[in-house]
Amino acid sequence: MQSLVLWKAVLEISFIWVLIYFMIRFVQGTRALQVLTGLVILVIIFNVAKILELSTINWVLTKLFAVGVLAFLILFQPELRRGLARIGQNTIFNPFLKKGGTVDELVEACQRMSHMKRGALIAIERDTGLKNYIESGIPLDAKVSSELLITIFATNTPTHDGGVIIEGDRVASAGSLFPLSQDPTLPRILGTRHRAAIGLTEETDAVCVVVSEETGAISVSVYGKLTRDLDEEGLRRVLKSLFHPEERGKAFLDSVQQRFRFTSFGKREGETKN
Repeated sequence: MQSLVLWKAVLEISFIWVLIYFMIRFVQGTRALQVLTGLVILVIIFNVAKILELSTINWVLTKLFAVGVLAFLILFQPELRRGLARIGQNTIFNPFLKKGGTVDELVEACQRMSHMKRGALIAIERDTGLKNYIESGIPLDAKVSSELLITIFATNTPTHDGGVIIEGDRVASAGSLFPLSQDPTLPRILGTRHRAAIGLTEETDAVCVVVSEETGAISVSVYGKLTRDLDEEGLRRVLKSLFHPEERGKAFLDSVQQRFRFTSFGKREGETKN
C-alpha cells in the first residue's frame, strides 16, 4: 500500500514539473512571460497578506484575480493560440524534406536572390495550416524549384511584394499577405518583410525565410524569433535543424562555430528597406 502511495506521489510531482517546464517554454520570449512574473509577485503578496490578516488587500486581490483570468485570455490570445498549436507537434515526417530536393531548391533560390539583392518572403508550412493566408494570395500548386521562386519575386511583378507559401514540396500560393508583428521591442530598421515574417511565425509554427532587398541578407524566423545573416550552408543547416529534430544538436554547434546570431530582432547598420 505504501509503495502505491509513493508511486502516485512520484507521478504527481513529475507531472507538475513537466507542466511547469512546458509552461515556461511556452511563455519564454513572449509578453506573457512578463505577465506571468507579475502574477507570481501578486500571488506572493496575496499569501503574505493572508498570513498577516490584511483583509482589505485580500479582498482587492481576490477581485483582481477574478477579472485577471478573463483579461489574460483576451490580451494574450495570439500566444495562447500559438502554444496550443505547438502541442503534439511532430515534424519528423514532414514532406518538406521527405520528398527530396525542396531544401536545396529553396537554398539555391535564396542564395541567388541574395546576390541579386532581390527581396523575398517565403513561408514553409508545418503542422499549423496556412489556408487563410494561402487564400489571400494567388493559388499556384506548383512543384518547388529555384527558378520558379526567383521568377515569383522578380521586380515589377504582381507577386514581388507578397509572400510565397510552401506546402510540402509544392508552392501553394504567391503574393500572400502576412500579419505584421506588433512587438514594440523590434528595432525600426526592420522593414515590412522581416516584420511580416516575425508576425506570421508569432501566430503559427511556420518557418519564414526572408531575403533583404536592401542588403541581400538572408534571415529565418520561427516562433517569432529571427536568425539573421545566414550564408548558403548556414541556411541549409538551420532548415534541416527545424525539420529534422535529430539534427538540431549538430546544426546548433555548427552555427555557433560560424558565429551565427540567434536573436529576436538583431541589428544591421544601414538596413532600412526590405
